[in-house]
Amino acid sequence: MEAHSLNRRPIRSFVLRQGRFSPAQQRAHETLLPRFGIGFAQAMPECDFVAIEVHAPGVGSLLRQIDENGLANLRVIQHDAVEVVREMIAPGALAGIHVFFPDPWPKRRHHKRRLLQSAFVRALALRLAKGGYLHVATDWEDYAGATLATLAAEPLLVNTARDYAPRPAYRPLTKFERRGIRLGHGVWDLVFRRRGR
Repeated sequence: MEAHSLNRRPIRSFVLRQGRFSPAQQRAHETLLPRFGIGFAQAMPECDFVAIEVHAPGVGSLLRQIDENGLANLRVIQHDAVEVVREMIAPGALAGIHVFFPDPWPKRRHHKRRLLQSAFVRALALRLAKGGYLHVATDWEDYAGATLATLAAEPLLVNTARDYAPRPAYRPLTKFERRGIRLGHGVWDLVFRRRGR
């Protein structure tokens, strides 16, 4: 979530780490970002998806997978998700939003960087069509509890479960989930719907 000030840079929910590109990621980033630019899409070919990611190696990896699987229902925006939602997506335009394994920023002093804070959740809720859903998955229990409270406090949203939802069959097992399971973490899914029909 960003906070603007005349003398300070905005607070972002991410830090651009200068990770290394593998040769395949580099090729995919250079050749496929222009084609797809602005694992999950394969399971739902009847739906169109926009993936938002800031880290170039992750974008390169995603683009390579899109190309290898011949997906035509997915486009990628390499940019800050907060700005994309705020400036590029019209209210009521989305049938669903998936936020899978956002950075939990586990240290208390970094909680201000967490993506799913009330102002951003409100922006997401406004971009959903009535009846649309917001699906969040995390492998950090503290972040799951904080996110559950934040989503429950948003008047435009209603929980589809008593608290946490069972993992929907459409959600892929991500590398972050596999890592979390390996480390003994649980995984929590939250599925909320935009009120109204």
